[in-house]
Amino acid sequence: MKKFLLYAFCLNISFAAYASGNDGVKKSADENAGLKLPAGFTAVKISENIGRARHIAVTTQGNVYVKSSKLYNGKGIFYMKDLNGDGIVDTVFGFGKYTGTGIAIKNGYLYASSDEEVFRYKLNDKNEVINPDQPEKIITGLINRHQHESKSIALDNDGNIYVNIGAYANACQEKDRTLHSKGRMPCPILDSAGGIWQFKANKLNQTYGDGIRYATGLRNVVGLDWNNQTNTLFVMQHGRDQLHDNWPELFDSKQSAELPAETMYELHKGSNAGWPYIYYDPIQHKKILAPEYGGDGKIEGGKDAQDPTVAFPGHMAPNALLFYTGNQFPEKYKNGAFIAFHGSWNRAPEPQKGYLVAFVPFKNGKPSGEWEIFADDFAGGDEFMSPNKAKHRPTGLAQGPDGSLYVTDDVKGAVYKISYKK
Repeated sequence: MKKFLLYAFCLNISFAAYASGNDGVKKSADENAGLKLPAGFTAVKISENIGRARHIAVTTQGNVYVKSSKLYNGKGIFYMKDLNGDGIVDTVFGFGKYTGTGIAIKNGYLYASSDEEVFRYKLNDKNEVINPDQPEKIITGLINRHQHESKSIALDNDGNIYVNIGAYANACQEKDRTLHSKGRMPCPILDSAGGIWQFKANKLNQTYGDGIRYATGLRNVVGLDWNNQTNTLFVMQHGRDQLHDNWPELFDSKQSAELPAETMYELHKGSNAGWPYIYYDPIQHKKILAPEYGGDGKIEGGKDAQDPTVAFPGHMAPNALLFYTGNQFPEKYKNGAFIAFHGSWNRAPEPQKGYLVAFVPFKNGKPSGEWEIFADDFAGGDEFMSPNKAKHRPTGLAQGPDGSLYVTDDVKGAVYKISYKK
């Protein structure tokens, strides 16, 4: 504990603005921090300007760890505390000299990922990192070819950690993202990417040979969560791009903006979601053979690929998934799924979509109703064509010990806390 506090003290020069309230501790004057929420819910922006805030973990004490996809003041992980009890972060400590997305707390450890490795940090009884300069490396050598490179993580209750290894291609073409380029058959990317790999959470220096390819046929999964009610892994897949750009005789620009679906899957060992050979059409409600493999937008495919649990509109970029187990929110939210949609880049000429947190009700481990928008207006409320116009883009989700929902934003490095008042 003393070592951690000394380390934090050394960072106070760099993070003086946080302590003074001038930067990173900015309480929004807007009602509900500018968000549109269901009746009874309130939101506050508890912090801002902590780099590109991605995934988030909240301790049982209500303190917050955030992973940044870019270094801020030379650090990639930030530990935030509210010392005076006003609900706003007033102290931030940074550590970890690597970028990345994944972060999670489990069984006395903080887990965090770079784009090639996964680390863990031992926590004390207050869930504070004991030695921030010397993490244990549990997984190394994961492929990173600078497309879908982030390594999101989730842990089960049996000592396993699950790592997304995104496909370093759009549709496994002979020439990636190129007009009329055919798909490679079989797709060689699936040997080391395009799926979820399972490793041991407590074994050091694991490589591909120590893990198993738990599920395949997943183009890129940024949001994933272990569902304790079903004891299974759920993931959110980013659907493929550029149907019109690469196959203009088969798809017009509007179809390309709406297809394919962003999809949720419940995975088991050996699951196959079908990428790159098929995609899911949310309008036809069918698995469709990809044009790179002979499809025309109508021919069905993927008889051996599983159907999605839920299909959402295309190109909204689901970046986080959380099953809600708290007691603060109304009963309808219990065991349901929250999804943070980051907003995509390729809906032109249609307006952008996403930039919201959605909710799917679940009952007995299955969806029990239609998905709905839970928190909206992160982008600023106005219709726009370019993602660069978005003021905020929701990226990470976490549940606090009181049942509040935390949401990160990677445009301005903000952290929101959403609560319900009866």
